[in-house]
Amino acid sequence: MEYKFSDRVQTLKPSAIREIFKYAADPSVVSLSAGNPSPDAFPAKEIAEISAKVLAENPISVLQYSVTEGYAPLRQHLMEYMKQKHNTGTDNDDILITTGAQQIMDLSSKALVNEGDVVICEAPSFIGSLNTFRSYNAKLVGVTVEPDGMSTAELEQKLKENPNAKLIYTIPNFQNPSGVTMSLEKRERVYELAKQYGVLIIEDNPYGDLRYSGEYLPNIKTFDTDGIVIYAGSFSKVISPGMRVAYTIAPKPIFQKLVVCKQGNDVHTNIWSQYVCDEFITKYDFDAHLEKLRQIYTKKAQFCMDLLDKYCAPAITYNKIDGGLFIWCDLPKDVDMPQFCKTAVLNKVCVVPGNAFLTDENDECHSFRINFSTPTDEQLEKGIKILGKLANA
Repeated sequence: MEYKFSDRVQTLKPSAIREIFKYAADPSVVSLSAGNPSPDAFPAKEIAEISAKVLAENPISVLQYSVTEGYAPLRQHLMEYMKQKHNTGTDNDDILITTGAQQIMDLSSKALVNEGDVVICEAPSFIGSLNTFRSYNAKLVGVTVEPDGMSTAELEQKLKENPNAKLIYTIPNFQNPSGVTMSLEKRERVYELAKQYGVLIIEDNPYGDLRYSGEYLPNIKTFDTDGIVIYAGSFSKVISPGMRVAYTIAPKPIFQKLVVCKQGNDVHTNIWSQYVCDEFITKYDFDAHLEKLRQIYTKKAQFCMDLLDKYCAPAITYNKIDGGLFIWCDLPKDVDMPQFCKTAVLNKVCVVPGNAFLTDENDECHSFRINFSTPTDEQLEKGIKILGKLANA
């Protein structure tokens, strides 16, 4: 029969990253395309201990249905932690536990975005969020990412040109895919512009705890005296992505709508995962765990940048990063980037083409993204050596 799909999904395409994963599954291919945490980063022993304890002592508490808002102790502890540690969240906010941060984008779109509304995004930006906004038939408008964050002059121009803009989506810390961190001045300016033009901000911060160097910068949500920032946090990069536990701190009226939308989505997030996260951040040394992660990624990031300097200069250039899991690499303007990425795959190394992260994938792009957290040092050196040979041929 002829299948008639909804207007929302007619033009959606498979994630370029997920398609590349098909090639990366080949054990002979060096994958620099994933965004997975290092295999050394998982607190597997502690998770096993917590799980064994609750399943032995009170199994029904993590096997039964639960409330949509999330596991109450985890919600309370996260609100206290974010206020004390990051000055994030006020008495006018509430917290919802979600099934990964991706769900925050979906629920926010469902609750706030009508067909044809504008969502302003960094260009480049995270493909998962872009596709979520697309699935609600939002119009995506890109703002150039500069070395210190999105261009605020361009942001203001886009806000003037798009009076029906509903959201500004930003990843201010170690942005995926560019690795860029937004300056304090720009964070303040983005907030001021959102307030001036009556637009909400989604602040996506999955990498904020993974800073290797440079000065800590406050979340945009810390400025939020007007109830215009939806903050997205996640345990995916600091405990486990497979557990699918994230959280949003949002103004209470928005929180209430997100809860209703989530009820029709998945009822509630996995309670066992929530319980494990709560026990881990309250009964174990979470700060020591984060420091261990920083040490792992500091070493891997520096090793990756040293390899890029050794094998890829002068053809491939990049901006040094202060945290996160990604490095954005630039090719010369006369190099066909998509063809370069295809040739790299044929030579057994996978990277992600930069146009996959643009609001319009047809825009000109000469960049690609690499990930250094997942491969071993030997794989990283092998892959980057191949990229350098191809680029400098």
